[in-house]
Amino acid sequence: MAETLYIPENASRKEVYNSIIPQVEGLLSGETDQTANLANFAAALREAFGFFWVGFYLKKENQLVLGPFQGPIACTRINFDKGVCGYCYRTKETVIVPNVEEFPGHIACSSASKSEIVVPVFDKNGDVSMVLDVDSDKLNDFSEVDKEGLEALVRMLEKTFKD
Repeated sequence: MAETLYIPENASRKEVYNSIIPQVEGLLSGETDQTANLANFAAALREAFGFFWVGFYLKKENQLVLGPFQGPIACTRINFDKGVCGYCYRTKETVIVPNVEEFPGHIACSSASKSEIVVPVFDKNGDVSMVLDVDSDKLNDFSEVDKEGLEALVRMLEKTFKD
């Protein structure tokens, strides 16, 4: 198990994703506890990129409920029809929001959050079981590079889920 991440200095965001993908894979491999994997996954992303907030919202009954995260305290429950996380859950697609103030129905868990990307995480049946939520304190901080990198990381995470 890796206990530290190697993050290349002065590298592009794409280069950082390329560097951490195999490291996160090593971190997840062999660990069967989902909470431990989600916690380390969030910590690795925050450490690698310095994002304002990184965490998971898990589908529980008829809501998304806060799971492991890194960053300031967060909203505990999100309805499926609310916010960026709810929109991602409903559409089953990654959502990039350059300016959260311009997203209809955005939930302001923190006024410091300026942009956001949310990635659906699928269970073995192809249903959304949770979403990965990443917030930045900078406007327009996420791009197609983040979408591709985060989706690749999430696909690795999905492989660790039990039947």
